[in-house]
Amino acid sequence: MSLEERARRQRELDRAAGVVAGCRTCGIGATRRNAVYGEGDPCATLMVVGEGPGETEDKLGRPFVGRAGELLDRMLLSIDLPREDVFICNTVKCRPTLDTGQRLANRPPTPDEMRNCRPYLDAQIAIVRPRVILALGAPAAKSFMGERFSITKQRGQWFEGPEGIPTIATFHPAYILRQTGGAMSEVKKLVWADLKAVRTRLAEPAAPETKPEQVSLFD
Repeated sequence: MSLEERARRQRELDRAAGVVAGCRTCGIGATRRNAVYGEGDPCATLMVVGEGPGETEDKLGRPFVGRAGELLDRMLLSIDLPREDVFICNTVKCRPTLDTGQRLANRPPTPDEMRNCRPYLDAQIAIVRPRVILALGAPAAKSFMGERFSITKQRGQWFEGPEGIPTIATFHPAYILRQTGGAMSEVKKLVWADLKAVRTRLAEPAAPETKPEQVSLFD
């Protein structure tokens, strides 16, 4: 990828991130500390899509920087992909929270929140144009594969994602961390199989690139 193309894509991403920073379409836009747009290589071959920012991500404005993020980094390195070579983002760009009366707790994003944020995710995909999308957890997977998708039954299977990009789902790192003993070992084996499938797909010859259409969402 030429330096000029890399710089062009980064400018598009920076511009889109500025739009997201000003978005208040959902109520969570008023309770967040920071929008968490996403980060990584603007020319990444792999895009990793999680559910939504947590408390640490909301504080720092970066995706996957808590304990789950540390595990994700190790998962990526296991298939020889440093974090900086991947583009990492979430289905929603603000932290979904539930007021418990004592603190704001994390919760899954609602369907409306995911729909409201979907144009931002679609724009990221159109700009980066990854060869593979890896969805982490059921909410992210369902955003691509539909509400009937079952993470326990269909993880590790390939689907046609946005713009025809091969898309696969595996368990979210936070889910792995909640397991103990033999259950954790079993989940790790399944995730490792999914990661190897991603590595194999990325090793296949790339199709010739066509000139991309201009992303007009933020014009």
